[in-house]
Amino acid sequence: MPRRGWIVRLIALLLALLFLAGRAEAAGLLIIRDAETETLLRTYAIPLYRAAGLPDRLVRIFLVEDPAINAFVAPGNRMFLNTGLILRARDALEVIGVMAHETGHVADGHLDFAPEDRRAALLTSLAGLLIGAAAAAASSNPQAAAAGILGGTSLAERMGLATSRGREEMADQAALDFLAANHWSARGLLQLFETLRREERISSGRQDPYLQNHPLTSARIAFVRHQVALSRWSNAPLPHGWERRFAMVRAKLAGFLDPAAEVFRRYPATDHSNPARYARAIARFREGHIDAAVAGLDRLIARLPADPYLYELKGQILFEGSRPAAALGPYREAVRLAPTEPLIRTSLAQVMIALGTRPMLRAAAGALETSIGQDATDAFPWHELAIAQGRLGELGHADLALAEEALIAGRTGRARALAGRALTRLRPGPSRQRALDIRATTTPAP
Repeated sequence: MPRRGWIVRLIALLLALLFLAGRAEAAGLLIIRDAETETLLRTYAIPLYRAAGLPDRLVRIFLVEDPAINAFVAPGNRMFLNTGLILRARDALEVIGVMAHETGHVADGHLDFAPEDRRAALLTSLAGLLIGAAAAAASSNPQAAAAGILGGTSLAERMGLATSRGREEMADQAALDFLAANHWSARGLLQLFETLRREERISSGRQDPYLQNHPLTSARIAFVRHQVALSRWSNAPLPHGWERRFAMVRAKLAGFLDPAAEVFRRYPATDHSNPARYARAIARFREGHIDAAVAGLDRLIARLPADPYLYELKGQILFEGSRPAAALGPYREAVRLAPTEPLIRTSLAQVMIALGTRPMLRAAAGALETSIGQDATDAFPWHELAIAQGRLGELGHADLALAEEALIAGRTGRARALAGRALTRLRPGPSRQRALDIRATTTPAP
């Protein structure tokens, strides 16, 4: 093949690599929204943030549906926890230890370096590729090009691992400090590290992503083990109720995510604990046994009558089982018990919209407006509000709600068009001014 042909092919390969890297960065994650789980994780996180000197709401926590053990932070102060971490953790301390470690990355400013690290790795690989291209052009030897490419990639990997390990050690130290400041044990972090290291030795070809994102070394494990041995808090219990709530969340996730046969094996009928009853009720619901699921939940509610998430789940089962009228009462009780949970209030509004009477639609609109006030980052309540307002004949307000939904989703063109349509229907007042603001902020500069 002519030398120019090799160069063209190498450039094409480079472009493909860059494209794939971009695709990997932009790959979507399947995010689960669940009020009970999110509340529990916030309960764990806020004391860690305060120990780190971070505002309570600076870091947003997302639950990712993925069975692998993994957790990571991303630019924008976002913390992602896999469902696999919760499902495979032995106790709450393991999850809290991981969250303390990830908080350490935020507090130490490691997110600020992440784009630079990726850019440096790409440039190093590019240098190797260009060296290979030059060698190929000079010698017409494809092996020279391959050597350059592999050399550049290997160097980039070594540089990345060295940088990553240094930051992992800093995050470990920060995590231990944050845990100690709250008088919590670091034993859970050590347990997880030791579990991952054992799995790594058994099957290095099937590592959990946590090992790839957080390279473990014997020195790191030894350091954490030493600190656990010295800490006065190593055997200290967590605050009252935290382990119980963790067991309920883990059972809930298992009920929804694991195969039903696995749920019944892990939580057999002979297990009369609250988490086991929870998991089995959910598994029966997923199998389509609505009455059995509701009966199981009712027995659990008799044990835990002040638990809002049991009423929320009962409402969900009845609503998704095509019984919206029966779902109304449980959802209302869940909102009464947990008035600051916007996800539950939004679910109640969905039931009211399904019932469809004008009073119900009006009540749904009010509930959704409250939900939006409690969480301004969620686009879904705006969508439901548009449905309620549209059925009430308030088309200008419905268009404005859809514009807000589009704005949160980053669809600025759609937000601008909907705000413009809302302006043709809205009378002077705060809503019309908001539509003007949306149109102005989404209109490209000339």
